[in-house]
Amino acid sequence: MTSYADLVTTDMRLVLLRLLSQAPSYTFNSSILHKLMGEQTGYKIPRDKAVTELCWLQEQGLVTVKDGIGCIIATITQRGLDVADGSATVPGVNRPSPRG
Repeated sequence: MTSYADLVTTDMRLVLLRLLSQAPSYTFNSSILHKLMGEQTGYKIPRDKAVTELCWLQEQGLVTVKDGIGCIIATITQRGLDVADGSATVPGVNRPSPRG
């Protein structure tokens, strides 16, 4: 049985990918992503949790991250775009529901 915490984590990862997929140049810094997650999805998480999930997404090849000045800069990869739109799946990331 999947725990509530696991469900939230897998959904947060999808949210991060979707936000990056809509970003100019497919890139945001961790501060902006953290703020957008709270405003658009209601996920009020510590900033370091967002960074932790970005690093996890990088390990899966879904984003690239690099150090910026006081933040992490994340860019979605083609594979990440595929997961964000539902054309590919990765264990640990929710699959998006059909849009209609």
